[in-house]
Amino acid sequence: MAQSVFQQPGVNNNRLFLASCFALITTAFSFSIRAGILPQLGTEFGLTAEQLGFINLMFFFGFPISMIIGGLVYHSVGPKRIMMVAFVTHTLGILLTIYSGGYTGLLISTFFIGFGNGCTEAACNPMIADMYSGMKMNKMLNRFHMWFPGGIVIGSLVSKFMTDAGLPWQAQIWVIMIPTLIYAFLYFGQAFPQPRVAGVTSLSRNFSAMLTPLYLFIFGCMALTAITEFGPQQWVGLIMSNSGASPMLILALVTGLMAVGRFFAGPVVHKLDQTGVLLGSAVFATIGIYLFSTQTGAMAYVAAIFFAIGVCYFWPTMIGFVAERVPLSGALGMSIVGGVGMFSTAIFQPIIGKWIDTARAGNAAAGLTGNTLELAAGQATLMKMTTFPIILIVAFTILWFVMRNRKPSYADDTLVAQQPQL
Repeated sequence: MAQSVFQQPGVNNNRLFLASCFALITTAFSFSIRAGILPQLGTEFGLTAEQLGFINLMFFFGFPISMIIGGLVYHSVGPKRIMMVAFVTHTLGILLTIYSGGYTGLLISTFFIGFGNGCTEAACNPMIADMYSGMKMNKMLNRFHMWFPGGIVIGSLVSKFMTDAGLPWQAQIWVIMIPTLIYAFLYFGQAFPQPRVAGVTSLSRNFSAMLTPLYLFIFGCMALTAITEFGPQQWVGLIMSNSGASPMLILALVTGLMAVGRFFAGPVVHKLDQTGVLLGSAVFATIGIYLFSTQTGAMAYVAAIFFAIGVCYFWPTMIGFVAERVPLSGALGMSIVGGVGMFSTAIFQPIIGKWIDTARAGNAAAGLTGNTLELAAGQATLMKMTTFPIILIVAFTILWFVMRNRKPSYADDTLVAQQPQL
């Protein structure tokens, strides 16, 4: 299959890509470091668990809002201005967090950081899709998204080291400013690429493409791939803490393997095609979650390996599939797909929590107590979560048969313009 780089005049692909990676590291640091300091915030400001939950909710609330807005205005204002908004909101979020003074300030600051993270996704995904084509685009999208799990690993280690060293939580928040300043410097003064697909700048054509059966199918699948990835990750630490396994090691193993897998995604996608990768990912994710729901001790780490292999390609491959197979959906199509993934993650969290409560009550009635009760309730919930990837196995099998003889859309791409956006 073709591998192309659309090196438009005056556009430094390598520098733009590097800047995008640091922007995503900022997102990852905001996830991991803010999670690491939650206990300190709760203690210092006297916050309840419910209040901390609402602070986290603002993070997920800001993310999809800015993704959708960014997708709508991407072709009218350009990725440069969207990333300027990302820098301003990231900076505001960091400063307001440090000087928040309490609950209300933390709500506002967390929304700003989430908004900046969504701007990063809204700008960088279509920009990378405009700089590369075919298998090269899939490879670079995966390498871009590699820095989300990779950044979480780095951020988690930084947070743990600084917490263990007795440093104040404010110092940890200042760390998020480092990749923020780096990506701003790398973007400064650069020309940005023009869309490479004719007609993609028309919102009416974007919406028409998004109403096709293929896009709507992927839209529905994205809700399931996102909750398959983020659902167990949100709860597996709590569940595995009663199984004899270290939640921190499981998190490091999963995110570390995801980063490595995304770095080497090029040959995998080239060999299996996007539909083959998605189908294989659903199979591995099912096995991983099933093992989490049935195994304890050392086998939990084996489950983590299967789970990481399963989910590491989901997000970037889904975005790449939209860019390659429904190209006229444009930046809006990619942003809407990413947005539904985040909305799905948020919506399912209380549902999963209710599953745990129900399973806990049932097992308590059966006489289980203490850690045994918590483990049984958690594993019963994880067993229910296998429903998501099982549905995806069926869906992606159908998709594989439908797409196996279709010519990728990038083969017919036509550059809109040769002049970069200044």
